[in-house]
Amino acid sequence: MFAISLGDGAELRPLEPWQAEEFLAHMDRGREFIGRHVGLPDLTTDLESTRKWLQSYADKTAADTGRLYGIWLDDLLLGGVLFPVFDAAMRNCEAGCWLEPAAAGRGLVTRAARVIIDWAIRERGMHRVEWLVPSENTPSIKVAKRLGMSRDGVRRENFTYRGVLQDTEIWSVLAPEWLAAHDTP
Repeated sequence: MFAISLGDGAELRPLEPWQAEEFLAHMDRGREFIGRHVGLPDLTTDLESTRKWLQSYADKTAADTGRLYGIWLDDLLLGGVLFPVFDAAMRNCEAGCWLEPAAAGRGLVTRAARVIIDWAIRERGMHRVEWLVPSENTPSIKVAKRLGMSRDGVRRENFTYRGVLQDTEIWSVLAPEWLAAHDTP
């Protein structure tokens, strides 16, 4: 297994099905907070559903269509970043995140997202990385801005979340923009 330091005692590591108990405990700690904008708590309600969800990402990793990573702080799983969509042939992917309230405001998601976006562009040749976010999820929009993404537009009332129609903002960064901003002479 590998771990990438995010600084300040935080690490980015792969999340796998064998970690279902740890993941479920993490989700239980942050279920209400995470669930305000992200459906993940609704998908991982018990050990069986949690294993199934983690296995779906193990399968995506094997098929090269998605990836899943956890953010640990002082060896406690507190959040994660992922590629729910990873289309190597089209050179497009979507990045996303979630975080427990105990870890909010520390820049962990921004640092973790930088790592996976940089990998996707430099190592895998992705041309476009998207960040889809409900318009009311201000912290996630701030992450997109810190990552240097541009707001492409809004899909108005394009999905219902917990009985309420939601708008989705589409943010993205293109490989030339990313490389120009992150290459040091």
